[in-house]
Amino acid sequence: MKNKYTVSILCLCLATIIIGCTTIPENTMEQSPVETKTLVNDYPTRDRVEYVLNCVAQHGGLTYITQYACGCKIDKIAEKLTITEFEAAKTFTYLSKGQTGDAGAVFRDPAQSKDLRTRLKQAESSAEKSCFVK
Repeated sequence: MKNKYTVSILCLCLATIIIGCTTIPENTMEQSPVETKTLVNDYPTRDRVEYVLNCVAQHGGLTYITQYACGCKIDKIAEKLTITEFEAAKTFTYLSKGQTGDAGAVFRDPAQSKDLRTRLKQAESSAEKSCFVK
């Protein structure tokens, strides 16, 4: 009698496992169109920390308020620019600073450079207004 119950329980468990395996989608890595939006957290931690440390230094040093506000600021910028756009805008900004005449024109004058620097400036300005405690 024990043997019949054991076999029945094993068959039931096996059937449950087989049914469970057939209900799992083939490709669980595929995302629906709704889920393919840009993630705000696609900025590497290193870039976020670097931005926050520079921001804290510009706003009077490390306090809880400046740390929180600068963290908020990079989050707001991440909502408006992808990491690729952010890095390109920073690069164009750094390379065009202090360069006058033809030497700086290569970095300062292209339409892509102007657009990205403008978008970064607007994103920073908007983030500054919404994040800093007055």
